[in-house]
Amino acid sequence: MLSWFAKGKRDLPWRRTRDTYRIWLSEIMLQQTRVAAVIPYYERFLEAFPNVQALARARTDRVLANWAGLGYYSRARNLQHAAKEIVARHGGDFPREYGAALKLPGIGRYTAAAVLSIAYDAPYAVLDGNVARVLARLGAVRGDLRAPAMWRKLEATAQDLLAKKTSGDWNQAMMELGATVCTPKSPRCGECPVEKWCRARKLGIAEELPAVRKKRPTVEITLSAAVLLDPLGRTLLVRQPDGDGALFSRMWQFPALETLGTDTRAALANYLHEKWDVARKDALAPLANSRHSVTFRNVRLEPYLVRVAHLPNTTGVRIVPLSNVRRMSISNATRKIADAAIAGLK
Repeated sequence: MLSWFAKGKRDLPWRRTRDTYRIWLSEIMLQQTRVAAVIPYYERFLEAFPNVQALARARTDRVLANWAGLGYYSRARNLQHAAKEIVARHGGDFPREYGAALKLPGIGRYTAAAVLSIAYDAPYAVLDGNVARVLARLGAVRGDLRAPAMWRKLEATAQDLLAKKTSGDWNQAMMELGATVCTPKSPRCGECPVEKWCRARKLGIAEELPAVRKKRPTVEITLSAAVLLDPLGRTLLVRQPDGDGALFSRMWQFPALETLGTDTRAALANYLHEKWDVARKDALAPLANSRHSVTFRNVRLEPYLVRVAHLPNTTGVRIVPLSNVRRMSISNATRKIADAAIAGLK
């Protein structure tokens, strides 16, 4: 495994360093995100925040703006919270102790093991989806790998197999094998360095393992959004309250609501009237619709342009030029709505 990894590993920017900040950043960004999508964000983020001290003292809006487009924005918030703790309590260095690492915001068992092993060669095995799939096929393990009891068994197996003196390379080799050879579909068994030890291969069931997990049913949502525009070309943004889901992740957004039925324009007009005493139904000019997917939700974005003489300047709102919205810390959904509004004004 180690020889195979040394000869054929992908040249990824976070593999060219032992800097704990850069390794930790890559592991957070790679959660539920493809390598190809992460690389440009990783490089731009390091340009903006080259070390943990710079991240700790940065404004949160600036951190989120540099994260915008990667999704799962709680990762960015936790990353900065952890950076502040590392600076305040650990002298600016990612802690070497497993228990101390787990106490940092956004750090779970996998991330702690990955950072400590890759940066410090600490003897902790990682277990993510790629590694779990490799282990399931090696041992011909059936059943739901994410079931708590099953996951604990796989963690124990991963720890037993760990090359403790070179844990960082071993863990990366296991993840690399799952990502590039022992793939979910059509695994390239002939290229696998441990093929002769694979029970699933011998039994001819490699493509049947692991068992397919039941996916949460997709939920269809229509989200109506209002782009309020004053004569100076300014618009109004609000923050999504905590607990309202992950579509905007408490970032700046246009006033919006989930709508049911067919008359979404009337529902949005009523909302704007009740909230800020603005807009009538016939004042809402429809803009181009678009689609947006967030985890199990398939969202139809239905934006409207609303021209007003004055924008309501109350607590919890932000008034900015419409042309500046795309440069702010916003979600991709808000970016699509802003694009539709700008296009609609041309």
